[in-house]
Amino acid sequence: MKKIISLLLVAILVIGMMSSLAGCNKGGSQTAPDIEDNPEALASFDTTKPVTITFYHQMGAALQNILNTAIEDFNKVYPNITVVHKTYGDYDGVRDQIKTEISVGDQPNLAYCYPDHVALYNVAGAVQSLDALIGNTATITRPYFQSEIDKMMLDNDSAPEGEKLTEAELQAKIDAGVTEPLGFTAGQIADFIPAYYNEGMAYGDGKMYTLPISKSTEVLYYNKTFFDKHGLKVPTTWDELEAVCRQIKQIDSTCIPLGYDSESNWFITMCEQYGSEYTSVDGENFRFDNETNRNFIKRFQGWYAEKLVTTEKLSGGYTSALFTGENDAGTRCYMCIGSTGGATYQQPTQTNGVFEFEVGINSIPQVNPAAPKVISQGPSICIFKDADPQEVMASWLFAKFLTTDVTFQASVSMNNGYAPVIQSVTENPVYADFLAGYSTSNIQAYAVKVALEQADAYYVSPAFNGSSVARDQVGLLMQKCMALETSDLDGAIKKAFEDAIAECKYQAGQ
Repeated sequence: MKKIISLLLVAILVIGMMSSLAGCNKGGSQTAPDIEDNPEALASFDTTKPVTITFYHQMGAALQNILNTAIEDFNKVYPNITVVHKTYGDYDGVRDQIKTEISVGDQPNLAYCYPDHVALYNVAGAVQSLDALIGNTATITRPYFQSEIDKMMLDNDSAPEGEKLTEAELQAKIDAGVTEPLGFTAGQIADFIPAYYNEGMAYGDGKMYTLPISKSTEVLYYNKTFFDKHGLKVPTTWDELEAVCRQIKQIDSTCIPLGYDSESNWFITMCEQYGSEYTSVDGENFRFDNETNRNFIKRFQGWYAEKLVTTEKLSGGYTSALFTGENDAGTRCYMCIGSTGGATYQQPTQTNGVFEFEVGINSIPQVNPAAPKVISQGPSICIFKDADPQEVMASWLFAKFLTTDVTFQASVSMNNGYAPVIQSVTENPVYADFLAGYSTSNIQAYAVKVALEQADAYYVSPAFNGSSVARDQVGLLMQKCMALETSDLDGAIKKAFEDAIAECKYQAGQ
């Protein structure tokens, strides 16, 4: 009975959202067309017509200051576009606000998003596909952005004698502005880190729905002082990790050698590394109940029983507190797998300006180091459909600016430790100095440096309406199975997997 009621509620919600969009779309239209079906709108953008767009995000005060500076730079080029931005605390807060507003056709123009958010919004067909915008060859002549002027001047300064422009010639070039496609140039597309860019197509229909804005991944933080003192090798495989955990346990019997912050990430990453099934947008969505996955769970249960490893939920808090020694229990970890976006939490305390120990950062262990897989996380940006094509075009130009502007991308990365999504950022002198200064005292730069070095290993999971349910359930599955104490371990693990699959289907209304 509960399942029937749940299915009815899901159906009512979806139908209600679709009906609301059909009858009360932004701009008062009876429909919210995809701009790819409007060649006339794609052909030009009216830079004389005032237009206001709204952008939802979860930025704190420091990042909002960076955003405000970026908007000022953007408005020097597009003074007719007013950008109103609002923060909703965290990513789930943004999602929940938009989910409510979609039901009455009053969603924002752009928003920070994760793939499962977009899949949810697309239940109502609310997200603007980007393919026609990306490939839009109609041209526009505009002033240079400040970051483009800065690069032009740097390139001129470093040009060989005889090829340098005079000050007057350089100024004339700047004054002439630039004519470029309204869409991306080939160079702009090539500048994106491929795995970040391709995440926008992870929805099963071949269309692009998002652009990457800033990204994080997982890395292995380790106590380099301890490793050097005892001659320990930083593990590159899970077999090596198990071996070094046992070595550490012999040195310090009271410790838990490894902390892994995200149970969900660990499970999903192991599926990717083994090549076993997790989820799919086609056919059966939830495919993680298989022998390979049950076997690695069983192995980790053994590690947990021996106190070689713990996780965020099993330890009662982020394992960075065990790594830095700032937990109440006094238990230490000498390795921690966590997000690059949280690098500062892995920084040990200082006494008289001296860190308690030196931190090393490395890629996470692999099943096969020759074919590495590490998770790609962090926000993207999506555009919502609108009855006014001028708003869609303005939203696109702003999204294009945020994702390709070197100054904005560098500033965000230096503020929060997330990796920039375009490769040319590393050519910026200020950012290059930031990365070159990586150390325990500049741990954000250290984490970003390692993240950028493993860009070819990134993966993203399929996104569908229910993918977030799967993520939650495999995290709970890891917790449950690792803490098992039973004589029939295989049977208990099998039952836990079956229950997790059933719960995924129940929550997804299947």
